[in-house]
Amino acid sequence: MRFRHPDGTTVHLAYCTNVHPAETLDGVLAQLRDHCEPVRRRLGRDRLGIGLWLAKDAAHALDTDPAALRGLRAALDRRGLEVVTLNGFPYEGFGAEQVKYRVYRPDWADPERLEHTTALARVLTGLLPDDLTEGSVSTLPLGWRTTWTDARADAAHAALLTLAERLDALADLTGRSVRVGLEPEPGCIVETTGDVLAPLTAVGHPRIGVCVDTCHLATSFEDPHTALDALAAARVPVVKSQLSAALHAEHPRLPAVREALAAFDEPRFLHQTRTVGDTGRLHGTDDLGQALTGDALPDTSPWRAHFHVPLHAAPAAPLTSTLPVLKDALTRLVGGPHPLTRHLEVETYTWQALPPALRPRGRAQLADGIAAELALARDLLTDLGLKELP
Repeated sequence: MRFRHPDGTTVHLAYCTNVHPAETLDGVLAQLRDHCEPVRRRLGRDRLGIGLWLAKDAAHALDTDPAALRGLRAALDRRGLEVVTLNGFPYEGFGAEQVKYRVYRPDWADPERLEHTTALARVLTGLLPDDLTEGSVSTLPLGWRTTWTDARADAAHAALLTLAERLDALADLTGRSVRVGLEPEPGCIVETTGDVLAPLTAVGHPRIGVCVDTCHLATSFEDPHTALDALAAARVPVVKSQLSAALHAEHPRLPAVREALAAFDEPRFLHQTRTVGDTGRLHGTDDLGQALTGDALPDTSPWRAHFHVPLHAAPAAPLTSTLPVLKDALTRLVGGPHPLTRHLEVETYTWQALPPALRPRGRAQLADGIAAELALARDLLTDLGLKELP
């Protein structure tokens, strides 16, 4: 979906296909048929943007076989879909029964991450619509904190410098610019937007920036305006923003709240949980189950958990979502005289990880839910003065 900002800039809205992951190119093509096109039809659109997730094997197939890349591009066109952004965070296995810490491997100290991201950038230049010359790729925020060393930090810095050189060369070769954004996430070396300033300033390249995920932003209790103003002051580009909402518990001390939270403690994904203590310090656990055990977290202040809840359907009381944080962030991102980013992506990949009573039953209900999320995001954009384009 495309929108015209009052300054004339085109802003793109997509949804991320990691909600129905596939490891192979055949699986990606099936996604377009079984999920993406039905969502487009529900929205009554002739064209719908998707933020494509390409696992290692699918990306390699497209990068090494020009005919396969042309085939995917033709399938997108045939089904009324377009791609301006890729989710390059998960490397493989995102549909496994247990993902947890595996999603952070390989990290930016491993050569595989550089090669995979380079491949994604090359593929994206072949998928961009004919009338566009700029794409984006989001990637993990360097690595998970417990495995990090000075040597790995040096290796990651060198890899990002090499990536910047490759992106420059790709732009010279194709006439299309791809930018890559580190996506701050709780528990990682780059946990907050503030943490991203030092590594990106050290790289100092306009094609390497940040991907602001509003669920992660809220989980870390960051104020959107303060965070985004700091990025702007440091001249760190917001390559894209993922529109998502975290799980919020206002009174975690209450037994009913604990019981409600426990329903979201599931085995597939990591749900980092955070709270701000009485002294203003951020406290956290790696997973929601750890927070619910004993006194791992202070419980006199609200808790937030990294669980991407559907934008249009906040959990029932006594829980809620951080949709207000998303709205504040979106206001700063695209509500000013000029947009801070041109690529927006709804990323609720946890539909099938919701408590059983809330999960969609079949493809039709999932498509209904995704369409409802996009409709909400569309309304937020038009309320900010953007005009939806055909």
